[in-house]
Amino acid sequence: MLIVKDSAASLPLWLLTEAELPRWLADQSADVAAWVRANAFQAERHRVLALPGPGGGIAGAIAGLGPLASAADLKLWHAAGLADRLPAQTYHLAAPLPPAAATHFALGWLIGGYRFGRYRNPPGAPRASLVAPAGSDMVYVESAAAATSLARDLINTPANDMGPAELAQAAADLAAKFGGTLNVLTGDELRARNFPLVHAVGAGSPRAPRLIDLRWGRAGGMRVTLVGKGVCFDSGGLDIKPASGMLLMKKDMGGAACVLGLAQLLMQLDAPVQLRVLIPAVENSVDGHSYRPGDVLPSRKGLTVEIANTDAEGRLVLADALTEADSGKPDLLIDLATLTGAARIALGPELPAAYSPDAGLLTALREAGEEEADPIWPMPLWSGYDDELSSKVADLSNVSASPLAGSPIAALFLKRFVTATPHWLHVDLFAWNPKERPGRPVGAEAQCVRSVYRLIRARCG
Repeated sequence: MLIVKDSAASLPLWLLTEAELPRWLADQSADVAAWVRANAFQAERHRVLALPGPGGGIAGAIAGLGPLASAADLKLWHAAGLADRLPAQTYHLAAPLPPAAATHFALGWLIGGYRFGRYRNPPGAPRASLVAPAGSDMVYVESAAAATSLARDLINTPANDMGPAELAQAAADLAAKFGGTLNVLTGDELRARNFPLVHAVGAGSPRAPRLIDLRWGRAGGMRVTLVGKGVCFDSGGLDIKPASGMLLMKKDMGGAACVLGLAQLLMQLDAPVQLRVLIPAVENSVDGHSYRPGDVLPSRKGLTVEIANTDAEGRLVLADALTEADSGKPDLLIDLATLTGAARIALGPELPAAYSPDAGLLTALREAGEEEADPIWPMPLWSGYDDELSSKVADLSNVSASPLAGSPIAALFLKRFVTATPHWLHVDLFAWNPKERPGRPVGAEAQCVRSVYRLIRARCG
């Protein structure tokens, strides 16, 4: 267990900022101070040092927080990875933290213990454990860590084992566990039930496309609809990607994975909402049934779409799902999608781009992201780019002829399909860690799960 309720044999763990270190050293014995100085410990972020005890044992440990003003300002990433870097003992915090910081510390400790072990056993080195910090919200901590692990596991699973059917099964498992209901439209049912864009994008794969519709919650709660892009693998279709561009395309269902993680968090913590989750699950592949550049396709909204590029498939499947979501006029409509490379060029992998016609909603999500260390960055739904989606033969094109402003133009495309719901958020995220950091191994990342959860709970009470 990475976190335990109590342990009489636990060792003290001091959390020190660079500014606090001199004062702490002044309160220690001469031997301890000499040991810390001999090891050149300066309280750098993520640096740890075991303190010697009698008979060659360990008396405790110190962990650096870097240039923070105080330990009360720490976030979860300050704790992530400590379980691997500290000697494998059980520790308790030597000084209390405010409840918010204590919760962050416990959550970081747990999230840092994530391992993806489906295909091989991770290294079995023993890890340190932590006595749950006083004041921490361990119900939230354990639920948020579980939601993060769910999303990461789904994204990390390669496409041969995570196609539309497997994504639907993950939703079915959640519905069964928490008492929700699930309806799945498959293959030609999509065309018959007027989801033509979802059907068209998935038609080139032998694995039938699906629309996953999960519902859960209590009557009278705020109506929240989540939409997640579920492209389980994106070859680019007939406008095929180069080999290098396909290497990470198992993660193109990252929006759907994060939506399922968020749904689990809302259900596990019994949020007072009426929840609906819509996931268009497809594989954008190549065969004689694939949709083509130049095709004009109908949509559930009734708008016709000219296909200028088959590699802009995510916005197509989202268009039909958003139309269905919008028809219910929910109190809050949020879609998460690994939609554009342009957002990554603008903001990098760690900062999802967020769009909304509701400026207050954007501000609230940004503030929640800062509190949760799960950030977003507001971007403009600037109507001046609307004409970039013009088509001479259809109501709109699925891409712009310009290589510029790719993420805002994709958001404007989606906006055409959300006309009845004023409180709509679109988040263009990456769902991947491209470099190794404590608590964030190379691989899947559950972005916006905690920040959107906090936003929803703040709005529904």
